[in-house]
Amino acid sequence: MAQVSIDSLIQGAISGDYIVSFPTDTVPALAARPDRSELIFAAKRRSQDKPLILMAASAQALWPYVQGSPAELNLWQQVAESYWPGALTLVLPASPKVPAAMNPIDPSTIGIRVPNLPLALKILEQTGPLATTSANLSGQPPLESVAEIEAHFPEVLTLVASELATATTASSLPSTVAKWTGSEWEILRQGTIELEC
Repeated sequence: MAQVSIDSLIQGAISGDYIVSFPTDTVPALAARPDRSELIFAAKRRSQDKPLILMAASAQALWPYVQGSPAELNLWQQVAESYWPGALTLVLPASPKVPAAMNPIDPSTIGIRVPNLPLALKILEQTGPLATTSANLSGQPPLESVAEIEAHFPEVLTLVASELATATTASSLPSTVAKWTGSEWEILRQGTIELEC
C-alpha cells in the first residue's frame, strides 16, 4: 500500500477497511478498528490465543472498556496516572464494550495502554481507541522501519516520511505487561517500565 498523509491514515483506520501502522514510544504498531481486529490476526498470521492491545490517546477513553469494583477502578486509575502515557500495558477485566474479536480465546480480559509519543496520540485522538500489536509476523522480531513494514505488510497504510520526521521511537523494547489478578499485579512481560506492585 502507498505511504499516506496522517489524515488519510486516520480516515483509513476509522473506515475499518484498513490496517494502519504508526510509531509509538516502543515498537511501531499495527492498528485497526477494534471491531475489525480479525484483519490484524490474518495479516500477522497470529494465533487466536494472543490478544491485541487497545491503545488510546487518554486513560479516559479506555475506562469504558474495563470493569471492576469501585476500589479496583480507583487503584487502576492511580497506576495509570503514575505511568501513562508510557510503555505499560494493563490487562484488566473486559467490559461488554470490548469486541470479542480482540481476544477471541479469552474475551474476559483486555490489555489497555496510552503511548508516550505525540504522533501516536495525535492519531489516536482522532480515531478513538484502536486494536494494536507490534508490526511483525507472529513469532518474528518487531519491524522498526517503514520500509520493512511495507515489505512484510503491503496492504497496510503507513505514513509518508515527512510525517515521521519528528517521531523518534524511545525504545525498541515492547511495553511492560501487567495483569490484574483480582488482588495484585502479575507481570506477564517485563519491558522498560518497572511496575511497583
